[in-house]
Amino acid sequence: FNMPHSYGYRARTRHLFSRGFRNHGVIPLNTYLKKVKVGDYVDIIANAAQQKGMPHKGYHGRTGVVFNVSRRAIGVEVNKYVNGRIMKKRIHVRVEHVHLSKCRTDFINRVKANTAKKEAHKLAVAEAKKNGTAVPANPILKRQPAAPKGSFLVKVSFKPTASKPVVKYPAAFDEML
Repeated sequence: FNMPHSYGYRARTRHLFSRGFRNHGVIPLNTYLKKVKVGDYVDIIANAAQQKGMPHKGYHGRTGVVFNVSRRAIGVEVNKYVNGRIMKKRIHVRVEHVHLSKCRTDFINRVKANTAKKEAHKLAVAEAKKNGTAVPANPILKRQPAAPKGSFLVKVSFKPTASKPVVKYPAAFDEML
């Protein structure tokens, strides 16, 4: 006997919509007090404690831009892959199923750091022109790849109580036959 197949709206979401360990129960009040503005980036994460205004499982975990804010719901514009093309989908989701995204924090911090570098460079150029010295080069504002780690020495104590380093060599091929 086979069970009938389920094609419901929440089909195959047993683990997807489940609450985390020790996160069950009443939704905390700060969920409702967070400020969301039009243009903010938000992550859509369904909260199973509130079934109203829950997004479809296809939008769970997606990041989108807020285009509308109403009393209880937030309109989010999300990219969705449909038949080989990416479509912009506009959905309304209740506040409980939305978290402010941290996807732009690195970018915003980089913009602030770059503006600080530009201001410091302007001051340095003005100081150099005033003193008649060489004008400093423009600061590097693009992200640079991480440099390889620097060299270091491994300190080994050759006291009789300390363990001595062991040098290992590859096994000869004839022993493997």
